[in-house]
Amino acid sequence: MKKILIPLLGLAVLVGCGTAKTSEGASAQSTSVAKGDKAFLSAYKTIKAGELKKNLYVIASDEMGGRDTGSPGQKKAGEYMINYYKNLGIAFPKALGSYYQKVPADFMKKRGGGNLPDSENILAFIEGSEKPEEIVVISAHYDHVGTKNGVVYNGADDDGSGTVAVMQIAKAFHETKKAGNGPKRSILFLHVTGEEHGLFGSEYYTSNPIFPLANTVVDLNIDMIGRDDAENRGKQYVYVIGSEMLSSQLKVINEAANKKTNNLELNYKYDDPADPEQLYYRSDHYNFAKNNVPVAFFFDGIHEDYHKPTDDPEKIDYPLLEKRAQLVFATAWEIANRAERIVVDKK
Repeated sequence: MKKILIPLLGLAVLVGCGTAKTSEGASAQSTSVAKGDKAFLSAYKTIKAGELKKNLYVIASDEMGGRDTGSPGQKKAGEYMINYYKNLGIAFPKALGSYYQKVPADFMKKRGGGNLPDSENILAFIEGSEKPEEIVVISAHYDHVGTKNGVVYNGADDDGSGTVAVMQIAKAFHETKKAGNGPKRSILFLHVTGEEHGLFGSEYYTSNPIFPLANTVVDLNIDMIGRDDAENRGKQYVYVIGSEMLSSQLKVINEAANKKTNNLELNYKYDDPADPEQLYYRSDHYNFAKNNVPVAFFFDGIHEDYHKPTDDPEKIDYPLLEKRAQLVFATAWEIANRAERIVVDKK
């Protein structure tokens, strides 16, 4: 997650705060996330702590050198991710022509990126069976802060945890498609670069979208879901940020998916507009939100190893990472398969 606050100019006000497990009010229509849904359950169960751990120990290894934007280590991590998708048989968007969307150095430099080299967003794609033109985006940044004074900052939680969660969620959706029960809407698995330096990869994608933003139904963004913070030590929880900012339905859908699966404690602390961290504006979902795309940001909190070289894979709570990734999958499943796309009815 980006450490430095971005300017808060002309920003809308967040609504809601506190902790909840259910939400009253706007109807989310009928849910397809049900315990008896065999297709859903079969895919849901493929998201496993062991596989998340296996991939994270690679993504957050010293070999990747901290994955700084455009660095050889980041590119090596990207190659590992692409090979993962290739081995599963998950393709890239046809319109893109490869898994890579180049993010030019000049684009980043004009936005305060200094002398960063060219980098790449990585995109994998599963086409929907009934409404392929409508796109559900599941995003995470795969860059971190690199190596400083010879010490590798591995970024296992930030955002190795989100990266491997997106990979596992992609596998789950792919399993449903192989079984003839693929999502009705298309799913874009978007791994963005340059987040730590200024949300550059997501800004580049939303400025140069592969699919029209008007057809983008939602962005479910995952940035740090493998640890706990001091306030929630030992709890089965996740912060959800911004889910009712633009749509009256997204928060309701997410809460219903949570209640019918792992029933985590959903914490809305950071939706409070007075919260000093202003986290709604500090990860990649914000570039979708400012383009009127509903978003939900899944986050574990600011812990003692945030942006330190001690953010290592052995400190991840893999069973909790599994549950949080399953929640994002369950939410995406409902949004991708419901009869109508979620509304945008708030500003």
